[in-house]
Amino acid sequence: MQYRNFGKTGLKVSALGFGAMRLPVKEDKTIDEARAIAMIRHAIDMGVNYVDTAYPYHQEQSERVVGKALQDGYREKTYLATKCPVWKLEKPEDFDRILDEQLEKLRTDHVDFYLLHALSQDRFEKIKEFDLVGRMEKAREAGKIRYLGFSFHDSYEVFQDIIDYYDGWDFCQIQYNYIDLEHQAGRKGLQYAAEKGLAVVIMEPLLGGKLANPAPHLKAVFPEAKTPVEYALDFLWDQPEVSLLLSGMSDEQQVEDNLTYASRSSVGMVTEEEKEVYRKAKEIYDSMALVGCTGCRYCMPCPFGLDIPGIFTQYNRTAAHQEKEAKEAYEAMAVKADACRACHHCEKECPQMIKISEVMKDAAAAFQKIQL
Repeated sequence: MQYRNFGKTGLKVSALGFGAMRLPVKEDKTIDEARAIAMIRHAIDMGVNYVDTAYPYHQEQSERVVGKALQDGYREKTYLATKCPVWKLEKPEDFDRILDEQLEKLRTDHVDFYLLHALSQDRFEKIKEFDLVGRMEKAREAGKIRYLGFSFHDSYEVFQDIIDYYDGWDFCQIQYNYIDLEHQAGRKGLQYAAEKGLAVVIMEPLLGGKLANPAPHLKAVFPEAKTPVEYALDFLWDQPEVSLLLSGMSDEQQVEDNLTYASRSSVGMVTEEEKEVYRKAKEIYDSMALVGCTGCRYCMPCPFGLDIPGIFTQYNRTAAHQEKEAKEAYEAMAVKADACRACHHCEKECPQMIKISEVMKDAAAAFQKIQL
């Protein structure tokens, strides 16, 4: 395992962090605890020392499973990160209540890295109104958390405002990959945070899996020397501002592959020829992506039964020269896009700020035109 500096903290963290948002699940969609625990422990045994979870992951069960995985001496071998669900706070005191609940679920007396989750302009206003930074500082004084940070989904301007709001941030977490160079915080935000001395944790390095199994004409851009996953991760490890990247690993093979890729990672590893390939790949992807859904499923469940991420996956395939396959998969869905009633519940939860009700109209119209 390779290790990198974690901002101004003086800590060394593994190049790969274990993200617990996409743990293996059983047929009933509940976490397969035995497999998840074994995977997390194996990653730690192989040198991973950063495990990331959050209050809402896996219907609020991810923290419980991570807590179980870190028993038997594993808690002492790794840094633990989790997040405060800012949207659930109705009054300032809710911060302390939820933190205590998380510590109980995680079976620990402290969290190493605590984040205000999925910040946007609206949630930033709540942070100021409830003085959540002050509450984080008090929790740190009480020994419940050690380092203060936030994860982010909004524009670069909002990102800069949040960083400048408080000079005590230790780290931040942003969505970034070779496609999302200008999306949300983007490369500009990565560099701004690093210049301020913050560690920067990268989420969605594979864009919700889209870069792991890209459309054939996108995959063809990359030389066969590496897998699409390795190319995507190397793009990030190449950059000195990246402190670590998180991967939401769903099966044992993904863990093994990512451990191998991380073991040969380094700053400056990408050649000039590969940089040109990334630029070409982004041009192709941008021309075929109809909706920027990462499959995080924060929008689910839909009160009208739509599989929102599933519909978006098939809709994007229609722009990737896979119209027939997409139409067949869409027709197999029990509830179609035209069942959307524009209640906007999902839009309030979407970290990508997708106007889901409008896109559903476009998707319904597009699939109606495709003839099998």
